[in-house]
Amino acid sequence: MSKKPIKNLEQFKILGIETSCDETAAAVVTRLEDGSSVIHSDMVYSQIDEHSQFGGVVPELAARAHVEKLDGLIAQALEKADCTLDDIDAFAATSGPGLIGGLMVGLMSAKALAMVKHKPLYAINHLEGHALTARLTDQLEFPYLLLLVSGGHTQLILVEGVDNYQRWGTTIDDALGEAFDKTAKLLSLPYPGGPAVEKAALQGDENRFDLPVPMRGHKSLDFSFSGLKTAVRQAATNIQPLAEQDVSDICAGFQKSVTATLRDRISRALKRYSELDNLPAEPALVVAGGVAANKQIQALLKSLCDEYEVKFVAPPHHLCTDNAAMIAWAALERMAHGFEADALDVAPRSRWPLDEGAASKVGSGKRGAKA
Repeated sequence: MSKKPIKNLEQFKILGIETSCDETAAAVVTRLEDGSSVIHSDMVYSQIDEHSQFGGVVPELAARAHVEKLDGLIAQALEKADCTLDDIDAFAATSGPGLIGGLMVGLMSAKALAMVKHKPLYAINHLEGHALTARLTDQLEFPYLLLLVSGGHTQLILVEGVDNYQRWGTTIDDALGEAFDKTAKLLSLPYPGGPAVEKAALQGDENRFDLPVPMRGHKSLDFSFSGLKTAVRQAATNIQPLAEQDVSDICAGFQKSVTATLRDRISRALKRYSELDNLPAEPALVVAGGVAANKQIQALLKSLCDEYEVKFVAPPHHLCTDNAAMIAWAALERMAHGFEADALDVAPRSRWPLDEGAASKVGSGKRGAKA
């Protein structure tokens, strides 16, 4: 692919669309010449209420909600940005990975707008949106280390540049966010599970249950959470019926094991990262994804960054979870680095790993799931 950076990008406005799971989102973003950004608008409609009664995302309901909400959100994003479709210079939409029905809604909408307005279309990898968000918020230099922890992904990625990623580790079974959600469902806590488990754990005894620390000491940088999930189920079954304190103690033990797992995995990753020859003046570890909001996990990551003398970057929560500003920004980064727009026949991809040369594993980005 030939690459020719677009000049005068500070004059460009991109409308981004995100519909990969259960958030419908639209945003208008500009990338300034110095690499900074202006988020003119960032509208998100969360479908949590629609899915909470089922304890997880129902793909058909999610796709229907995208159809119903997206046009209105685009109109709101344009109004808040004080512009019209004629002022938009390019359109960007998440093209994968994710739930195929939702991806189709967003990508087809962006295609229609690009065709009618005769403007470029950028089909964006949702994971690249997460990977580049730290440059949107903190203007980080490459390379930096990314920990992506969400309902659908748990990965350690070396971000070497736009469209240049090395997956150092991934989950070989369940994503961390999924483990939180399923633990919450098992214990009859509300959806989404992450905040519910974290809240319950505050009142618990983390040492009451002897839960495993998956992959501790393993030479790879991969993750595994299915065994921990099974141990939680066994602990709960052995003491049923569960009292409120039992639930809190199990949640506290679960978080303790998760934190110990992350400490082991990320320590190894930071050691490897710190030994690279091409580190920037300010090396950094970035965390993204919904699980990044967990205070115990954030405290762990900060302490590890202090230990290895790297900057810890956690973008604001609303930019860590699914949003359209990161999709628009990823398109602007691709434009700035000379990547061509996509053809209007580009297809959505439920599976789309960032590092397509890496060995296929569950959790590598080849499965559509909440991110």
